[in-house]
Amino acid sequence: MDKKYKQLIVNTVIFGIGAFSSKALVFLLMPLYTYALNPGEFGIVDIIVQTSNLIIPLASLGITGAVLRFGLDSSNNKDEVFTVGLITILGGFAVFLILTPLMWLSDFISPYIWLIVLFVLTSNLRALCSQFTRAKQMMKLYSLDGVISTATTILFTIIFLLPLKMGITGYVLAIILSDSLSAIFLFFTASLHKNCAFKRKFALLRPMLAYALPLIPTTIFWWITNVSDRYMVTYMLGQEANGLYAISYKIPTFLILISGIFMEAWQVSAVTDNAEERSGFFSRVFSRYQTLIFIAAALIIPSAKLIISVLVDASFYASWKYVPFLVLSTTFSCLVTFFGTIYMVEKKSMHSMLTTVIGAVINIALNLLLIKSFGPNGAAFSTFMSYLIVFVIRSKNTGKFLKFDWDVQKICLNTFLLTLQSIIMITEVEHWLILEIALVVIMALQNIGSFLSPKILLKHNM
Repeated sequence: MDKKYKQLIVNTVIFGIGAFSSKALVFLLMPLYTYALNPGEFGIVDIIVQTSNLIIPLASLGITGAVLRFGLDSSNNKDEVFTVGLITILGGFAVFLILTPLMWLSDFISPYIWLIVLFVLTSNLRALCSQFTRAKQMMKLYSLDGVISTATTILFTIIFLLPLKMGITGYVLAIILSDSLSAIFLFFTASLHKNCAFKRKFALLRPMLAYALPLIPTTIFWWITNVSDRYMVTYMLGQEANGLYAISYKIPTFLILISGIFMEAWQVSAVTDNAEERSGFFSRVFSRYQTLIFIAAALIIPSAKLIISVLVDASFYASWKYVPFLVLSTTFSCLVTFFGTIYMVEKKSMHSMLTTVIGAVINIALNLLLIKSFGPNGAAFSTFMSYLIVFVIRSKNTGKFLKFDWDVQKICLNTFLLTLQSIIMITEVEHWLILEIALVVIMALQNIGSFLSPKILLKHNM
């Protein structure tokens, strides 16, 4: 096996250990969340966290993405990369603090401003430390941090929600404390304090910001695509409906888990790969990646009722109805992220931003049209369509920078099978379970050759 494939597999396994624990956290704590919080309270928690996630790239100027990309480039001085990242985050946070009083204008957010401020700061500092640890290719340490972070989040959540009964505040505070400890742990164990070099001239400041600034709207518009439906569901249907919808969003995390483990390793391999061999490398990896994602999605959809009944309180059971279309949207989110790697490798963050804007606009427009008539499932379908359209656009646009082959017909058939599964599941037609099992078998037979064949036949050149 080629050395680069071995390295990708090794990194995937290492990242998998840390990523699995952190992503599994969602499922480990779902019974606790739904026991300690009612649907309305969970809806409020979701809005607080998602509001913080909107502010995070603004306060950091998107610099953490640049820290990883420029840190992986061996020609750049790593001390300068880290110091630019740290200064940018601290400066951006200072500006955010000055503007914080504007949040008092919102009666809904104002009681939780202090939580949002701490959430933004600790999240950005942890992201800086973890991304730079990846850039230094300290993979085992990065993975260990994921395990420790999971353990501390579980510990704090149990303490704050059960004996202390801190409710909404306890949920958010557990994340804040876990992120704080993670940042401190990496800062010293990865010797990041030795990478602080404030007396340098910072020649990388301008190119790093030029790369990072387009990532701000990119992140914001991805946030709009992923989260605007939560706000719109809350506004149109109420906090309880959003609480159910927010819980249903947790189930596709199975896909995020699979994709996230791979993508963290893949980003490192994609950037450091030999440019002359990149086309074939991308082709072979994508063939296997999309196979894994589609088969996993096909298995999750018919399992929605079972997963929900096992993991959440009975008051949240109705949320299973929204899982199928959210699995579809997450599937294409994973594929879109893969194509986004090409923009990262080529430092084409502006193209990433423009395609993301298109997806966000489509998502909002469809939300306005569909939520009133179809409820949360209208929002889920809107998210699916926006990701599907961005996938089509990116698959064409990235061909300008990297020509690699992939099977268009297989993607189309896979999409049709998942859509059919979703419709059968949601409508609960007679013998739905038998039909779902049959479609899962068809999906597996259609895709499994990508793993079994020693040579992948790629039929279409984009």
